[in-house]
Amino acid sequence: MIIVLTGATGSGKSRLAIELAKKINGEIINGDAFQVYKGIEIATAAPTEDEKREVPHHLFSFLECDDGYDIFRYQHDLRTEINEVLARGNTPIIVGGSGLYLRSALYDYDLTVDTTKIDMSEYEKLDNHELHAVLERLDKEEALKIHENNRRRVMRSIEVCLANNGPKSEMIKSQTHEPIYDDCYFFELKRDRELLYPHVEKRIDEMIKNGLVEQTLEMINKYGKDAPAFKAIGIKEFFPYIDGTSSLEECIASIKTNTRHYVKRQETFFRHQFKLIEITSVDDILNALEESK
Repeated sequence: MIIVLTGATGSGKSRLAIELAKKINGEIINGDAFQVYKGIEIATAAPTEDEKREVPHHLFSFLECDDGYDIFRYQHDLRTEINEVLARGNTPIIVGGSGLYLRSALYDYDLTVDTTKIDMSEYEKLDNHELHAVLERLDKEEALKIHENNRRRVMRSIEVCLANNGPKSEMIKSQTHEPIYDDCYFFELKRDRELLYPHVEKRIDEMIKNGLVEQTLEMINKYGKDAPAFKAIGIKEFFPYIDGTSSLEECIASIKTNTRHYVKRQETFFRHQFKLIEITSVDDILNALEESK
């Protein structure tokens, strides 16, 4: 049995996963694109060392910030961890809100195209409109699916096209995208958005108190602003402060705004890409698993 616990950022997935793991001999595996990086744990809300000691955790804080990581590598890493946890007779509990990462690893996506050697530096200099125009030339069908302001997805699609030497859409059409695991359950931890937003803002204030600014500035000073890890919300917003074009308060406000927008995008993606069972507690999960027998 494999359990996937998704939900919007700040919904409380990590704590609930630990409670669940204690009840079912579970081991937690990271399902977040940025919690793989070490040194930015406050910004990514990665599990603390105390939390990691409560139950086994995997694929957290193991990469340097300047190490490029993508769904190609994550697919291999997650599947490897799942097999190892199952071999120990325990239950993998995959926790995270990076929907594309989760889908790429748990469904039959053929990601044999390795994008790690593709130099995207010339494209990073383009604005969103120019970048989207590049994708239109490489893969018109894929470009129609992605808004030009979704810069990260546009960049990723260009990267795949270049690595594949052809349109990403053609590669995707040849795949069925069915789950590769028979006994896999997808749960979404639901929180009322009107309650979630104030909670998210409060959590960001707590991050500030816990040293978010100091940790982030230290890591940016160490790696520069172009490190892949610094695309994460809670880090890139500090660039204007470093450049002297925005105040610290304005940057913190941007983090809160961007986090709210990210919550909306996560909910939309989950709703359309996974067959989710909505839950609010560990008991909801246990009851759903019992009913499925």
